[in-house]
Amino acid sequence: MPNPPAPVAWRHSRLVLGLLLLLALTAVPAWAEESLEAPAPPLTLDGDVMVPDLDATPGQATASPGLPEIEVPPIDDEAAIGEPDTPIPSVTHAPPEPLAPPPLESLTIMLDWYPSPHHAALILAAGNGHSQREGLELSIMTPADPGAPLRLLDANLIDLALTHQLQLHLQVDRGKSAIRVATLADTPLAGIVIRESADVEGPEDLAGLTLGHATEEGRDILLPALIAPHGIAPGEVSLVETGFALATAMTEQSLDGLVTPLRLTLSRQLADRGVSTRQLNVEEHGIPLHDGVILVANRDRLARLREPIIELVDILRDTTLWMIKHPEAAWEALVELEPTLDTAANRDAWSATLMRLSAQPAALDSRRYRQVEAYLHENGLIESISPLERLAVEPGAG
Repeated sequence: MPNPPAPVAWRHSRLVLGLLLLLALTAVPAWAEESLEAPAPPLTLDGDVMVPDLDATPGQATASPGLPEIEVPPIDDEAAIGEPDTPIPSVTHAPPEPLAPPPLESLTIMLDWYPSPHHAALILAAGNGHSQREGLELSIMTPADPGAPLRLLDANLIDLALTHQLQLHLQVDRGKSAIRVATLADTPLAGIVIRESADVEGPEDLAGLTLGHATEEGRDILLPALIAPHGIAPGEVSLVETGFALATAMTEQSLDGLVTPLRLTLSRQLADRGVSTRQLNVEEHGIPLHDGVILVANRDRLARLREPIIELVDILRDTTLWMIKHPEAAWEALVELEPTLDTAANRDAWSATLMRLSAQPAALDSRRYRQVEAYLHENGLIESISPLERLAVEPGAG
């Protein structure tokens, strides 16, 4: 017996189930579709580059594709550019201007004599460049006659001068303005050089002789001080002024001797001319020890020149110490700077000169100056006693 047909409701339900199953098998979800898309191509340098239109007029701009155009307000060129508040520095390739060296302090110094070995420290200081490195420019002058340095100093025509301690006491007593600021030779250099044929043993034998002299110091202090203790009046010795030409006067005139402020070279100079002599050293015949060569300033200008004088004195100290330590090199340097010094007499006197140079030119022996001043007053060679501060100072003290 055949099966009876299924009811209609059941057939309809099976048909719906079948359609649902078919849709489930053929439908693809959205997330699956996204995962099945082709992969993005790799990045490369190939592509289109958007370059802005630099020629666009004010008020326009070139927009990128897909972006809206932007209206740019116009620019007022004159208002925007205008003159800058601060000038724009320009670039230069020129080398910079050299820095100007500081100005040098100039000192004019006059020697007491024509160049001699006892001037060595000053000559070297002026010629070796050391003074300029210390800010000083030294001008060394030679006098026309032995009295010129102190005359020019008193007239403010030079800054400094060389002289001798006994001459300084005489000048101050006469109201002049010289004042000692340094010592170059701290032992006496003066003396009397007598012909051997004159048969003179000491100052007591000078009466009746004719002597040449170069300075006021020799005429007014040295000779009177030597002969007075022996009862010899100044008029009993004839005096002839010779200036610098002492040796020439001795050989060309009828002179028995010379009163000299610088005895170290004169005897050799006369020997080279065939004149035999003997020498009387003033410190061995009653005249107190004193400075042979000193540097003096004008008292009225001392305050203004104090600092450069201190620098100069320091340079003289260093130069003198170097000369004492290196006498041969110092001599070679000296005659190279001043060739006129290269004589037999100066070479012979070089060692003796070095022994007399002051290694501490600034140092002031105040006791010595007071003693010499008192001696000169007691013997009637000066009229009054001057206080130390009018005679000598130590510029760097205090």
